[in-house]
Amino acid sequence: MTRIRKLLLRYINDATQPLTANDIFVHSNSEADLATIYRALHYFEQHGFVESFSYHCEKEGTLRYYYPMREEHTHFFHCASCHMFIPLGPCMLHTLEEELQAQYNVEISRHVLYFTGFCKECAGKKNKNPCNHSS
Repeated sequence: MTRIRKLLLRYINDATQPLTANDIFVHSNSEADLATIYRALHYFEQHGFVESFSYHCEKEGTLRYYYPMREEHTHFFHCASCHMFIPLGPCMLHTLEEELQAQYNVEISRHVLYFTGFCKECAGKKNKNPCNHSS
């Protein structure tokens, strides 16, 4: 793996919330251009280093987020006002997965789940304008 890919993967693995390609680009301090970052992200997904999901925001459009592939699968809460993601801990859907597999005769290999609403700080504000980023 190249030095740049190692650097990018380290940043993703150290992150406390899912990241966009632009978040990674800004953090890379111009060591990698966006095309290099997208190629690296594609490589990381193909080789099982990261997972991704798409999220649509009325103001920002559809964004793709990347987060490290961990042994313990996790879910997220997304604040529609400040755009922060909060990890919700280990997955609690294993029993539901088993029931769905049996009921529909399918094999579930993975799932993505996130909740959207307002974090404690944003819920207290009067203006709850979705995707009004504070950063």
